[in-house]
Amino acid sequence: MLLEPVVPTNVRNLPVAVSLILATAAVAPLAHAADDGRFDPRALFAPLQLPDAPNAFRSGSGKPGPLFWQNRADYDLKATIDPASRTLSGEETITYSNRSPDTLDVLWLQLDQNIYRADAKARDVRAPRPPRPGQPARPWAPTPVTDGYRIAAVEVEQGGKRMPARFLVDDTRMRVDLPAALAGNGGTLKLHVRYAYTVPGTWGGRTAVTPSKNGEIYEIAQWYPRMAVYDDLRGWDTQPYLGSEFYLEYGTFDYAVTVPWNWFVAGSGELVNPKDVLTAEQQQRLQQARGSDGTVYIVKPEEIGQPSSRPTASGTKTWRFRMEHTRDVAFAASPAFVWDAARINLPDGKSALAMSVYAAEGVGPQKWDRSTEYVKGAIEHFSQWYPYPWPAAINLGGHGAGMEYPGIVFDGFDDGGKPLFWITAHELGHGWFPMIVGSNERRFAFMDEGFNTFIDVYASDAFNRGEYAPKRDGEYAPGGGNPVDEILPLLADAEAPTLMAPADSVSEKYRHPLTYFKGALGLVLLREQILGPARFDPAFRKYIATWAYKHPTPSDFFRIMESEAGEDLSWWWRGWYFNNWQLDMGVTKAEYVDGDAGHGLAVTLESRHKLVMPATLRIDLADGSHLDKRVPVEAWLQQSAPRIVVPTTQKVLHVTLDPDHTLPDADRGNNEATVAG
Repeated sequence: MLLEPVVPTNVRNLPVAVSLILATAAVAPLAHAADDGRFDPRALFAPLQLPDAPNAFRSGSGKPGPLFWQNRADYDLKATIDPASRTLSGEETITYSNRSPDTLDVLWLQLDQNIYRADAKARDVRAPRPPRPGQPARPWAPTPVTDGYRIAAVEVEQGGKRMPARFLVDDTRMRVDLPAALAGNGGTLKLHVRYAYTVPGTWGGRTAVTPSKNGEIYEIAQWYPRMAVYDDLRGWDTQPYLGSEFYLEYGTFDYAVTVPWNWFVAGSGELVNPKDVLTAEQQQRLQQARGSDGTVYIVKPEEIGQPSSRPTASGTKTWRFRMEHTRDVAFAASPAFVWDAARINLPDGKSALAMSVYAAEGVGPQKWDRSTEYVKGAIEHFSQWYPYPWPAAINLGGHGAGMEYPGIVFDGFDDGGKPLFWITAHELGHGWFPMIVGSNERRFAFMDEGFNTFIDVYASDAFNRGEYAPKRDGEYAPGGGNPVDEILPLLADAEAPTLMAPADSVSEKYRHPLTYFKGALGLVLLREQILGPARFDPAFRKYIATWAYKHPTPSDFFRIMESEAGEDLSWWWRGWYFNNWQLDMGVTKAEYVDGDAGHGLAVTLESRHKLVMPATLRIDLADGSHLDKRVPVEAWLQQSAPRIVVPTTQKVLHVTLDPDHTLPDADRGNNEATVAG
C-alpha cells in the first residue's frame, strides 16, 4: 500500500504544550537522533515515557480501559456505473452512533475522490514515485485530473425529521453542521448524501479504469464519502488525504452496485443475491468451490463475453453485498473477468472462500491460474494469528497498483510466480493490519506496513513447504541477502527518519526501507532474538484479539507486548523505534580466569554504538566441539564493558559473538577473539 501520513497532536493550552514538548524531546524526536557511537547504559536503559499516558480509556497494560469507547458508522450504499461517461453515481445513508461522552455539533467526512482535483493539496506534497519494473514513470499526484466529488445533497435525519444540512468542503474533507447537537453516550442519527464523480483513468492511484482485450476493468475504491474518526486521543481526526492511507470507523455495510447486464462484480463481503446475477450453473460451481480445496472455475476463460454466461442479455444488473465488522468496502466490475474459487480452511472448523477475478491476459500455469491457491495458503497461514473473519478473500487482477481493502485486494494481471505470490500475500496480510486491528495508519505507518510485512515473512516460509522462501522483495531485504546486513545503511544514514516520525514527512527514498523493512525486522528480532517465539507469539496474538475492530496506538502496542510477554522492552522501543541507534557489539578480550583453563574463561565485551541486544557467545574448544552461552541484555545494565565468565575446564581456541549472524551488527570485524594464554 501507499504511505501513511502522520501529523502530531494539536496542542490546546500552554501546560499541555509544555508537557508534550518535554515528552517529545525525551522520547519521540521527529528528527533523526544521531548515533554518536558512544554506548551509555544510562541512556539506553533509562525509564521510557510513552507518548500516550494510561488513563480510564487506555490502561497501563495496553488494553482498553474501563471507560473505553469507540464510535460506529453503518452504511447503506447504492452505486451505478455509467461506462459511457465513466461516472459513478451514488447514494448513501450513514447511521452514525456517538458512543463518546461528548456532544457533537458537527460531523466530518472524508472526500477522498477530491484528491484528483487540480487544486488538491496532494499535488504539492510529494516527488514523483519511481516506476515499478516494466512500467513507465508516473507522478505521485493522481492523474488524470477530475472534478472530484459532485455533492448533490446532504441531509440529516434526527428525531424523526429529515432536513437539508449546511456543509463545507475543504480539499478532501467535508464538515456537516448538524441542525441539532448529537448527544454523547449512544446518540444516533442518519446522514444522507447524494453524489457523483468521474472514475479516474488508467492510473488513478487506488482506483482506476484499466483496459483489457475483453473490456475495461473498473477497480473502485474510496468511492463514497466516509466518516472521519472521532476518538479519545484528539477528537475529530481530519488529516487531508494525500494519497496514502486511511483511518476509519467500523460498522456493517450493505451495498448495491448496478452495472450493465454483461458485467461481473467482485466485492468486499458476501454476495447476497447470487440468484439474480449468476446463471444456475455458476451458482452450482460457486457452491462446489465452497467445499473444494482445489480451484474451481465460476467463469472459465473461454466463457468471457459469451451471452450464455449471463442470466439475461439486456439492461442492467444490481449486485448486492453485505459485510460486517469492517471499516471499508471496495469492488471491481468488468465484462472481462475470469473467476475461480476454493475453500479456505479456518480454525475451529470454519471456512471461507478464496476467490480470484482477473483478465484473460493473466491466464497461465505460473500466473493467475495459481492466484486462488496463493489466496487460500496466505489466509490459512495468517489465521494462526487471528482467524480470518469475513466470508471471502478476493484477489483482483487489474491495473496492478497493489492495494488492499477489507476482503478484496487489487493486484496486476501481468504478475506471476514469486512476485504474484508475494504481492498477493502482502496485500491480503493487510486484512489483519490495519483492517482487523484498526491502527491509525494515517499517523503510524509501521503499525500497518511493518506489522503486515512481518507476518508476510513467515507466510513465505510456510507456503507450499517454502516454495517462495525466503521473502526477499521490495518490502523486505530487497537485495536478496541477510536482512540484518541490508538494514545497516539505513541505520547509518544520518538523514533517515525514525519509525515514529510523521509518515507524510518520510520521502519516497525512505518509505520502503523504513516503514516496511525496518518495521518488519524490528518484530522479527523481537520474536527470534529478544523474547523467543514462546513468549512473543501469545503476546502478539493477544494484541490482535484485544484490539480487533478497535483503534490502538503505538503506546498500546508497546505496553501490551511488555505486559503479556513479561519483559521490560523500553530499551528496544527507544533504540529501534524512537531512534535509529546502531549496534556494534564485539569482543575485546578472551582469557582464562586466573590464567588457568581449569578455572573457566572470561570474555570482555564492548559496544561501539548506542544499542545492544541479547546475543549468543560461542566458545570453540580444542576438541572440535563448542559451547554456546546466551548473553542477556541485562549484562549491559550497569557497565559498558561487561565481563562474561564461561564455566569450562577445557582448552579454548577462540570465541565468537553472534556466530549465526542474526543481529544487525554494524561491524563484524570485532566479533571474534583468540584466547590469550
